[in-house]
Amino acid sequence: MELEPKKGMVIVYTGDGKGKTTAALGMCVRAVGHNLKICILQFVKGTWKYGELEGLKKLGPNVELHVVGKGCVGILGDKLPLEEHRKEAEAALELATEKINSEKYNIVILDEINVAVKLELIPVERVLELIESRPQEVTLVLTGRAADPQIVKVADLVTEMLDIKHPYQLGVLAMKGIDY
Repeated sequence: MELEPKKGMVIVYTGDGKGKTTAALGMCVRAVGHNLKICILQFVKGTWKYGELEGLKKLGPNVELHVVGKGCVGILGDKLPLEEHRKEAEAALELATEKINSEKYNIVILDEINVAVKLELIPVERVLELIESRPQEVTLVLTGRAADPQIVKVADLVTEMLDIKHPYQLGVLAMKGIDY
């Protein structure tokens, strides 16, 4: 049974709490269960090795993943000039535009793009143009802390993750399979 094309949504997962990428990837798993096609672009995560990189490969040909960017900007030992991060983010935005307009994907997830906007690697106006010009049947998911109010305004669904309690506050570092 083929799914009929429907209007896609713009979904934002933001806030200081954990679970933004996890929510987007949960949607990805659900969509694969309906044989939908998903493209994921991970902004600002760069060269780190996350469990989702291997896990997503197991979802087969329905999911395409691109890790873009040069890593976490300004933290965790990052010594790259901001201009290098901007150049990578701009290239990632061009790739995102190509993927969104390719007619190959039902869902495109732009993981941590809100952070790229907040860090001024990408102008919010470019993201708003991307949202406005996307094919209407494509669902676009934007994750990351500090979503710009302009993006929140045009989104169809916005969920803010609230940090109430976190093991990091007690000195517990990130755990394999849970945090990365």
